[in-house]
Amino acid sequence: MNVMDTFRLDGKIALVTGGAGLYGVHISTALAEAGATVLIASRNEERCKSVAEELKAAGLQALAMNLNLCEESSIIETRDMILKEFGRLDVLFNNAVARAGGNIDHMTRQEWESTMVVNSTGLFLCCQLFGDEMAKRRSGSIVNICSIYGVVGPDFTIYENTPIQNPANYSFAKGGMVNFTRYLASFYGKFSIRVNCISPGGYYTGQHPEFVQKYCRNTPLGRMANSEDIKGPAVFLASDASAYITGHNLMVDGGWTAI
Repeated sequence: MNVMDTFRLDGKIALVTGGAGLYGVHISTALAEAGATVLIASRNEERCKSVAEELKAAGLQALAMNLNLCEESSIIETRDMILKEFGRLDVLFNNAVARAGGNIDHMTRQEWESTMVVNSTGLFLCCQLFGDEMAKRRSGSIVNICSIYGVVGPDFTIYENTPIQNPANYSFAKGGMVNFTRYLASFYGKFSIRVNCISPGGYYTGQHPEFVQKYCRNTPLGRMANSEDIKGPAVFLASDASAYITGHNLMVDGGWTAI
């Protein structure tokens, strides 16, 4: 097989939670461009439908699905719909994330707990419910979208004089996700299921200029991430190009965690 063919996802069924979100759109697009049928799922079904229609207009395979990670019944219903329609799921991207609150000195218990329903329990249920189905077929790839803040602590100086904060619950959830990925890789390895993690750095969305300047100054590549930076890593870990890689946390951060 030509090495470039190993990156193809032709005939694969891929689910992206939060598939119409900040990174979700680009992950969904990348998987579809590589040949997968992409199921774009979130609570905002209308936004998912819009992204799916854009991909279909470009000649790609995409479908919108309603998925509420706060409700186990919704995850089960989504799983059952996928199995009924396609008979299997080949690739799962856990990309959805809940954000609430600010720095630890301004965070409430309610804000902490509200995000954990999605970032912890929702993640667990998706991996369990879809992982068990993949295990029956002894095939599958699960990719969790983490963050640099699952690996290192925040540099709070880059947020000074800006309205941007770094929520304490976000670092907690992403740190747990990294090691949960390793746990899943160890558990599902005997079923030929690979589980990996992508940890992106800061994504440029027009943030406060002072924050952007400080962030870029602390990054070896001298810039924040753009819409193209997640696409290659996503396809790589979803495809047979990474067939002997599992339990890995791929840093896609411009070198932020290298220094």
